[in-house]
Amino acid sequence: MNLKTACSALLLSLAIAGSAFAADKVNLNTADAATIDRVLLNVGPAKAQAIVDYRKQHGAFRSPEELAMVKGIGLKTVEKNRDRILVAPARATAPAAKPAAMAKR
Repeated sequence: MNLKTACSALLLSLAIAGSAFAADKVNLNTADAATIDRVLLNVGPAKAQAIVDYRKQHGAFRSPEELAMVKGIGLKTVEKNRDRILVAPARATAPAAKPAAMAKR
């Protein structure tokens, strides 16, 4: 194997590994229960659904620590998953455009 081939193989493997790490994060404010269950450690389907239900009732999470307010989730679980948790705001959708006839009025 020559140097060029070895460097190409190394860069490709690093790119693949980097994308795998990026996939191991979950935005608590947008994710569904299945995604939360898949990404977070020690969180099964029931706890994942409890997270979604908490978000629907109380609004968006403002910090990873707020996850501990969900019944069945403790600070140890939050700490174990800190590098997997995102609390970015949900993307706002653009308001619907008014029809041209309505805009002239």
